[in-house]
Amino acid sequence: MKSEIIVAENAGFCFGVDRAVKIVYNVLNAGKKVVTYGEIIHNNDVTSELAEKGVRIINSLSEIGELSGETVILRSHGAEKNVFELLEEQGVPYEDGTCPFVKRIHRIVSEKSSDGYDIIIMGDRDHPEVRGIVSYCKKIPQICTDDAELEDFLKKKYTKIKKKVAIVAQTTYNISIWGKCKEIVQQLCPEAETIDTICSATSDRQRSAVGLAETADLMVVIGGKHSSNTVKLAEICSRHCKACIHIENADELDLSRIRELMKNNTGEKFIIGVTAGASAPAYIIKEVINQMSEKLQNMDEDFNFEEALDASFKKIYTGQRVKGYITAVNDAEAIVDVGTKHTGYVSLDELTNDPSLKPADVVKPGDEVELIVIKVNDADGIVTLSKKRVDALLGFDKILKAKEENAVLEGTVSSVVKGGVIILYEGTRVFIPASQATARRDDKLEELVKKTVKFKIIEVNEQRGRAVGSIRAVLNAEKDAARAKFWDTVQVGDVFKGEVKSLTSYGAFVDLGGIDGMVHISELSWNRIKHPSEVVNVGDVVEVFVKELDREAGRISLGYKKNEDNPWVKFEEEFHEGDVIKAKVVSITPFGAFVQIIPGIDGLIHISQIADKKVSNIKEVLNIGDEVEAKITEIDNEKKRISLSIRALLEDKAVDEAPESAE
Repeated sequence: MKSEIIVAENAGFCFGVDRAVKIVYNVLNAGKKVVTYGEIIHNNDVTSELAEKGVRIINSLSEIGELSGETVILRSHGAEKNVFELLEEQGVPYEDGTCPFVKRIHRIVSEKSSDGYDIIIMGDRDHPEVRGIVSYCKKIPQICTDDAELEDFLKKKYTKIKKKVAIVAQTTYNISIWGKCKEIVQQLCPEAETIDTICSATSDRQRSAVGLAETADLMVVIGGKHSSNTVKLAEICSRHCKACIHIENADELDLSRIRELMKNNTGEKFIIGVTAGASAPAYIIKEVINQMSEKLQNMDEDFNFEEALDASFKKIYTGQRVKGYITAVNDAEAIVDVGTKHTGYVSLDELTNDPSLKPADVVKPGDEVELIVIKVNDADGIVTLSKKRVDALLGFDKILKAKEENAVLEGTVSSVVKGGVIILYEGTRVFIPASQATARRDDKLEELVKKTVKFKIIEVNEQRGRAVGSIRAVLNAEKDAARAKFWDTVQVGDVFKGEVKSLTSYGAFVDLGGIDGMVHISELSWNRIKHPSEVVNVGDVVEVFVKELDREAGRISLGYKKNEDNPWVKFEEEFHEGDVIKAKVVSITPFGAFVQIIPGIDGLIHISQIADKKVSNIKEVLNIGDEVEAKITEIDNEKKRISLSIRALLEDKAVDEAPESAE
């Protein structure tokens, strides 16, 4: 009978488990003693190998206090919050191997519960990952194992009253059951937030396993018997396949059962599907396939194990576009899991065009990224990849579309070059000529570096993959739109806050948001000023109001001084005709002297009222700066004029001092 072994596309170590195991080996290679908080992986072969290297396992907080000179490794499941706190308090060195997907759930439940949400966790309440998630909740959450338990809980608690509810799932949760859970939530508690937290590697593994199980005659599921994600994988495959076996390693393979299944098979070909949980290393998967091949070779002369093994694993080649998960990031590169037997590397110069960025600024562990294969080294098991080349291809497609649609794009100015600046947009370099980079030609290009700006594409060379853009086109369009909107809505009396753009001898020009208006010097202050700079400076933000509009000429006259600051109002409240005041001489004319009563209000002492005798030259009697005592003799409110008299005061004094006549 013809036989075929097919390995599921997504099988074996997920990057989170792989990362945690690598952390253990890195610490061991550094010559340090290692203990893991719980099993680093639910796989007896791996844990036995680590035990031979001296790695111990601790399972309680009390054991942390007994450590001496050992480094604690926290597994990919994560740990309760108090474990981290105790390690910090005790000063115990540790490495955090928590999967980034698990950390994301910690962050979600912490933020949501802090905001008053009730948290519901779908998962195994006894699983270490779930216990860790619970510890990050601000109040005790509800844990449900399946859709039936969730439905029962919601019917009892959340059908009559509305509360803020957030629902998350264990990263290895069954995606099929999770789908049912979301349907139940939509029916019974539609205001609740269901947040997809199942690890993408888990969901991909389950989907590919289901697809394979539906066509296979036998599914072999490899992984730890205590591994949550592997147990779920076996359950899923059992529902979609005629037969399914769950083993940890090749030693547990029941070849007699495989022989029996093959004999009873009525089809033309016997298909064996192989998948593996996150706790199964690649070498164990190969050992299992090797063991099966020996039996298949005896029953099928045409079966070639090497060809079957090579065919079962995902191929990769130069120029191929692949998806992968970032497993680690250092100062020089990012390390990627591309789902093959290779280790993927993306150097900094293949991550981004921006020389100011580090790898950690571009990607982080857990990110799913699309890449192009630059080089494959099968001998060393290395594949060299590029992210920026994919970004450039995708970005240039968007640039072409933006040119056709005259759309506005947004990007960061990375550098100043000869003749202009470079903007990075979706991994693609766009050249902006100096004449198109700023609103005014005298603006400095260097001030644009590292700023996010809006621009339009004005020229594209598809053959050379180059694009030319314009920032000024967007600025001008925004200014035109703002000007049109302004003139459609502005009314006399409207109040604006604007920036003083320039000063002249006759006034100040204020930017009202793309439109300039002028405050005449006479409108800047109630006091007499010689230049606008006595009141405002360029760059000041001032509150002004519209005094006059000339829509045809596009001119706006603005007011700045406020009625409530009018010194005449203050004068009317404090002074009356007949009052005797002290005032300072501020100017002298041929017909009299002006004195300042209060700031902004001057009064006139006519030449005939300066003394009780005829005065021909005022400067012989008064000088600027003299303080005099005078009586207010007249107030003209309509013309805002005040008359004062020193003479009247002298005459009053003479009358008061004259001797009384005898009767």
